[in-house]
Amino acid sequence: MLFQMIRFALAGLAANKVRSALTMLGVLIGVASVILLLAVGNGSSVAVKNSITALGTNSLTVSAGTSGGARTSSTVKKLTVDDAKALADQSQAPDIKSVAPVVTTSAAAVYGDVSYTPGSIVGTYPAYFETSNQKIQHGDYFSNDDVLNSRKVAVLGSTTAQQLFDTEDPVGRSISIGGTPFTVVGVLTAKGSTGFTDPDDVVIAPLPTVQNAFTGFSSVSQILVQATSADTTTAAQSEITQILMGTHSLTDPTKLDFRVSNQTSLLTARESTGKTFTVLLGAVAAISLLVGGIGITNIMLVTVTERTREIGIRKALGAPKGVILGQFLTESTLLSVIGAGLGVVAGIVGSHFSVVGIKPVVIPSSVLGAFGIAVAIGLFFGSYPANRAASLRPIDALRHE
Repeated sequence: MLFQMIRFALAGLAANKVRSALTMLGVLIGVASVILLLAVGNGSSVAVKNSITALGTNSLTVSAGTSGGARTSSTVKKLTVDDAKALADQSQAPDIKSVAPVVTTSAAAVYGDVSYTPGSIVGTYPAYFETSNQKIQHGDYFSNDDVLNSRKVAVLGSTTAQQLFDTEDPVGRSISIGGTPFTVVGVLTAKGSTGFTDPDDVVIAPLPTVQNAFTGFSSVSQILVQATSADTTTAAQSEITQILMGTHSLTDPTKLDFRVSNQTSLLTARESTGKTFTVLLGAVAAISLLVGGIGITNIMLVTVTERTREIGIRKALGAPKGVILGQFLTESTLLSVIGAGLGVVAGIVGSHFSVVGIKPVVIPSSVLGAFGIAVAIGLFFGSYPANRAASLRPIDALRHE
């Protein structure tokens, strides 16, 4: 009985191939959108999580800014190199391993006839490389002696090196950044894009050199701190707070003009944001599924109207209401099942390609969920036309022109 009903349903769909195909396309797009957009949201979260985790659980970031809105921006004291030197004092901060003040700016880099503007120009100390987990691929880092003597040397990210030098070896070459000549001493190992920013699109140089050429010596953007181990991160964070309260002449710990964040807090905040982002993408994609369901209602209503005389003849020959109801429900369900199956395939295939720079990561539950919801939508939106067909009186159906 079921096999016969499916065979009749397939024959009914085949009688209007183009219309059936367009309806299945609507379901296909809806299912594929849900799978792919959720995969993009999940991929973004995974990429950022990996980037944050790569910094290490013992890394801390100190940035200027009010805490809880206690002070206005005009009264906030900027972070300085002196703050960094105070944090590097082992007698006051025994749980801090290294400190790296950081300034960032932007300028065009020129090599020969090639001009390129990197994502950022970073001025810092050698400790920055270990704290931010920057590995050298070719050449070497600059040294503390380079910092003390304000030498014009630079380490390039892999993206910047490729843009400026293509296949040529950058190490030992001279480039001009904002009109200032720099000698390339090393190229960093590629970290890979997070989708929104490219951590490899960077030029890193000694702090005083960048300050002298671009930013001035008044303040630094942030201070990267590395605790002696993951277990001493909390103690190091407490030491940072106490030391900077002293250098900033603060007495109330609830009115700080700086923020200290560790990788755990950053990861928690980013995961929360990522979940919201993923839910939003899923909600947008779900609208496509709803539209596909409306399409099923539309085609089934048209089908019922076109086949009214057929329904009347079958009922006149003794076909019960359940058989008529089952046939049209089977047709609507087949539309959604076939469309959903193709949508799953399209979504999984699409996830193998980067979307706006993000490598999608498919969520298995989204595949099952999207398929199940699509089938349920087929049943739900097909029930009204099917019930309408089953409720037709034989005499009225036979009179229909």
